[in-house]
Amino acid sequence: MQKQSRHINSYKPSARGEVSLQNNYPFRLNFYLEPPSNEISVEEFETFALDRLQVLKALESATIRNKPPAEVKQLLDKACHDYLPLDSNARNKQEQRRKDHVSHFILRLAYCRSEELRSWFLRQECALFRHRFEIEATNDKQAFLGSLNFSWSIVSPAHKQEILEELERCSGWAERCSGWAPSMQSVKQTVEKEIFFEVDFERVPDLVSRRAVYLRRGKAYVPMSEQISLVIEEFRKHLAKALEVTARALPRMDEDQRLLPVLTNINKQCMDNTYNSGGKGIAGKIGADDVDSLVHHFPPCMRHLHTQLREDKHLRHGGRMQYGLFLKGIGLTMDEALVFWRKAFSKITDDAFAKSYAYNVRHNYGQEGKRTDYTPYSCSKIIMSNAPSTGDHHGCPFRHFSAQNTEQMLLRYRVAPAAVREVMELVQGKHYQIACTKFFELTRPKEGVEGEGNPAQVENISHPNKFFEMSFSPTS
Repeated sequence: MQKQSRHINSYKPSARGEVSLQNNYPFRLNFYLEPPSNEISVEEFETFALDRLQVLKALESATIRNKPPAEVKQLLDKACHDYLPLDSNARNKQEQRRKDHVSHFILRLAYCRSEELRSWFLRQECALFRHRFEIEATNDKQAFLGSLNFSWSIVSPAHKQEILEELERCSGWAERCSGWAPSMQSVKQTVEKEIFFEVDFERVPDLVSRRAVYLRRGKAYVPMSEQISLVIEEFRKHLAKALEVTARALPRMDEDQRLLPVLTNINKQCMDNTYNSGGKGIAGKIGADDVDSLVHHFPPCMRHLHTQLREDKHLRHGGRMQYGLFLKGIGLTMDEALVFWRKAFSKITDDAFAKSYAYNVRHNYGQEGKRTDYTPYSCSKIIMSNAPSTGDHHGCPFRHFSAQNTEQMLLRYRVAPAAVREVMELVQGKHYQIACTKFFELTRPKEGVEGEGNPAQVENISHPNKFFEMSFSPTS
């Protein structure tokens, strides 16, 4: 296949104009204040975006699972090394920094399209920046912050003396820095040596919630040792505003015929996670009569659809598409699918089935219409697509069920009450795929499916057919 030669330029050129890479990227840290102004090939555009996405998803997975900080750091370091390295002394460090810069702006385009996407991107980018800031050398951090010219007011020695006792009483940070319970004298000495910033209290919500700073007349007095909270809040505030600006500009960008197909493909790869069973069903070729015996391997969304199909003898279009493509992915052939759906729709005549439903079954297998060989829906597509309305049963139970119905479902599938609370916390935090993965771990212990034993630890499940494969496989 001939390599594409077209290039894509950013829409807002840098105010500084064309400068060398060395001048563009003097630091490993980046606030992403200006979009890149260099040309980039279509291949790089897509590769950069998907590599950065791997890092952000690895970060989300490690964080949501409440792994110890040391393990989170280890997992994130590996992901960054594999997909988005930022070495301090590498010969190609400027190219690495360029990739970091460009990939951020590409994903900013891809993730500005809805409030839910913006929120996810903002959360992960803030966490990634925090990680990088914490491991950066002190001198490099201060040089980077100096280049940003933040308007932080440093508390004068005279003013600090006026509020010294209050600062000492709010010096839990001093104990954390010392690593032991210091005497009042040592706390006083530490506070006297510390540099404090006076900022509006809204700029450090995490410190206020932890009661880690002294508050007075709407101001928070932040010690230098807690400077990272100020930096992260500045980063978050800037990126949140930038995402909204990008979202408003997106309709004009979509008109550009260079960007539209590439962004569409990135969104597809970000959202679809197309499942490939290697050209054959996960369970080999299965018959219509085999489906009921395999239901206990299904993820909750497909178990729910199967249950409703058996109860109502019918599913609406959204449910038929979601469930039908899932069954196709696990090995139900087209001929057997026609048998399965005909038997399931037992309240209607053969003529009615042939007229209203058989065409859609053949269409899903690429035998009608455009002859497209459709693939099963991914978790992201199910979560982000049209929500089910009254009478519908498609969708993701963790996303679309009420809290009460979700809890009842978990208990019905023999999840222990204590573990139900753990899953519901993930649901309430909108971590639906992590909740489903946790459900898998709780109901598929190492010693066997839905038996007793220690819960297995698995990678995040991003596709219903992957859930089935992991449950059905003898090696699971």
